[in-house]
Amino acid sequence: MGTQYPEPDPRNAPGLGPGDGVPPEETPAGEGSTGAETGPRDKQTRGWAKGPAIALGILVVLCAAFFIAYAVIVAL
Repeated sequence: MGTQYPEPDPRNAPGLGPGDGVPPEETPAGEGSTGAETGPRDKQTRGWAKGPAIALGILVVLCAAFFIAYAVIVAL
């Protein structure tokens, strides 16, 4: 994982013309922009925290109570 690849020599790169541009039909060479610290963190948590789960539960109960109350009022 710690192996670092050397940057390619731009003089030997295929498709490069005079100047420093890449022709429109060519894909430019990739860059070594990823570091050694890429990837997931070591300690990831699963699931929801208690606060958002409680807030969502309260919201669901309030919505259900509203629709039940509305149905009772319309039925009268």
